[in-house]
Amino acid sequence: MTVTEADIVELDRAAVREAVRVVDLAQGEDWERDTPCAGWTLRRLVAHMAAQHHGFAAAARGAGREAAHWREPEDMSEPARVHRAAAAAVLDAFGEPGVQEREFALPELGGSFPGRMAIGFHFIDYVVHAWDVAAALGVPVELPDEVLDAALAVARRVPADPARRGPGFAFASVMEGPAGAGPLEEALRLLGRAPEQWPTRT
Repeated sequence: MTVTEADIVELDRAAVREAVRVVDLAQGEDWERDTPCAGWTLRRLVAHMAAQHHGFAAAARGAGREAAHWREPEDMSEPARVHRAAAAAVLDAFGEPGVQEREFALPELGGSFPGRMAIGFHFIDYVVHAWDVAAALGVPVELPDEVLDAALAVARRVPADPARRGPGFAFASVMEGPAGAGPLEEALRLLGRAPEQWPTRT
């Protein structure tokens, strides 16, 4: 599937909404669960997700170079509420007319990028992070086929060079998997996740 200019914002919107849905399922002690992001509890992962939403929203409006926009929230006593507000902020920003034609400053990636490409980065992050949260909770992630197909197309374009994977980088090394895996599993493995280590509870 080709991720076209017409659909990247809607694909991203679907991924973000699913991330909101699964984050909203967490309660009480769930926030201290381990996640597929090594060393991060669910609370810490959701703090990171909120920070990235605010950072990308700022980048969409020309303020991405300001470090304050990328900082994790200090008050994470109500993680789902914090995340929900951050998700609304980024969806509002990405919904503005002409956003795909803007330049996004993304300091963590070392430069500025065309809006469409930057939204693509956010999109693949939130497909993966929606799964990360669902995996930590032992519940399935629910994304339409067109979103999963697009996520796989993007994941296949992420550089697999070991020098750009692992601690300190966005994704871990590529994981080998069985032939014939579905698009979500293949995308996750390409981005360093091992789905079999996080079974869904019944």
